[in-house]
Amino acid sequence: MSVRLKSCLSVVAGLLMLGQALVANAQLPDFTPLVEQAAPAVVNISTRQKVPERVSSAQMPDLEGLPPMFREFFERNMPQGPRNPGGGGRQREAQSLGSGFIISADGYILTNNHVVADADEIIVRLSDRSELQAKLIGADPRTDVALLKVEGKDLPTVKLGKSDALKVGEWVLAIGSPFGFDHSVTAGIVSAKGRSLPNESYVPFIQTDVAINPGNSGGPLFNLNGEVVGINSQIFTRSGGFMGLSFAIPIDVALDVSNQLKKDGKVSRGWLGVVIQEVNKDLAESFGLDKPAGALVAQIMEDGPAAKSGLQVGDVILSLNGQPIVMSADLPHLVGGLKPGAKATMEIVREGARKNLDVTVGTLPAEGDEEVAGGVPGAERSSNRLGVTVAELSAEQRKALDIKGGVVIKEVLEGPAALIGLRPGDVITHLNNQAIDSIQEFTKVAQSLPKNRSVSMRVLREGRASFITFKLAE
Repeated sequence: MSVRLKSCLSVVAGLLMLGQALVANAQLPDFTPLVEQAAPAVVNISTRQKVPERVSSAQMPDLEGLPPMFREFFERNMPQGPRNPGGGGRQREAQSLGSGFIISADGYILTNNHVVADADEIIVRLSDRSELQAKLIGADPRTDVALLKVEGKDLPTVKLGKSDALKVGEWVLAIGSPFGFDHSVTAGIVSAKGRSLPNESYVPFIQTDVAINPGNSGGPLFNLNGEVVGINSQIFTRSGGFMGLSFAIPIDVALDVSNQLKKDGKVSRGWLGVVIQEVNKDLAESFGLDKPAGALVAQIMEDGPAAKSGLQVGDVILSLNGQPIVMSADLPHLVGGLKPGAKATMEIVREGARKNLDVTVGTLPAEGDEEVAGGVPGAERSSNRLGVTVAELSAEQRKALDIKGGVVIKEVLEGPAALIGLRPGDVITHLNNQAIDSIQEFTKVAQSLPKNRSVSMRVLREGRASFITFKLAE
């Protein structure tokens, strides 16, 4: 063997030994001190609720404390027996299970709203297995946060951190009572931040791969400093079990909610008074944007903050107070975090040009439904390039829909309109970024539509406005 070969083999062997040494010295985080310090402040929460009896208690699994995804899974696959004959005089006592954590030595506890919702009695079990009856101070279904109070002194408390300081890839740890197994500890990493979930507009969730199961809900999510950075709230599952996608409410959001609940008994949020939608590639092209980003304004509430600021349908909101709106779901998070009456600046794109608008944020009202009127006689066929028959809106319809113009679709023929899913009764208010005030205006704009380029159309359906795009071929 040549000297040169021996030298190369010696270098390779040295590198292998170095690699083995590095692996041997590399260690995963030691969670023991964190658990010893934080676990005493984590509590088990059980509730009792009287509900009408459907099936025997032996047949009826306990669903009350499960996150919505679990509850839906079990309810869908569980046979429902008939209610008690004779008017349902009998009731059964349902029990639920969850977790929580003590944030003050005098007994304030944070948990999830869905853990204690509709409970007739709330029992908190401490780490020493003593039990205390809890009072519900307040709850906020929109963020799924609830604040409880037990009578006590010098209770163990958690350290509170800053969820904004979390980084993707950072180690996190959960303590809770999955399936009733008190003080179970699971660990993982932060998978993503600022996640938006369906029907959860006001929470920028922390996504982790920490194992969360029924009973973990309401429990704390810790960073390696032993500080609470989130409240474990939901999982994503197709099987009913943990699949590596867990979601926690940022502690910054939860504390803001709990402070308002403690002070006022309710939560006030900022509100713009707009209906928005995502900006996809085709919409970005039709509105003259370089890339898909921002929140497209599809509808503006009359006399709302956005209307008073001069915001218009078709504007794309790119930022709020300097914070970029990458996805449309970013906007509710930012607006909801502002106090009613606060001043804010929006950067928007209107007709291809950027500009700033100042707005005074309003108070988010109670949710309500809007109705849509149907079509009226007197239809006129538009250009066959779109393939729809439209009619003028009556004064009553315009008042009911709170719009000044637009045409209602009477019939959908073969053509682009059918391909993009338009239906009779839909109201078209804008076409190719131009407001439609009459049938004549609609026909004129439709005849001049460009070819092989994304064209936007604003449509009202059942009171909800949205922009859709299509292309006309040569």
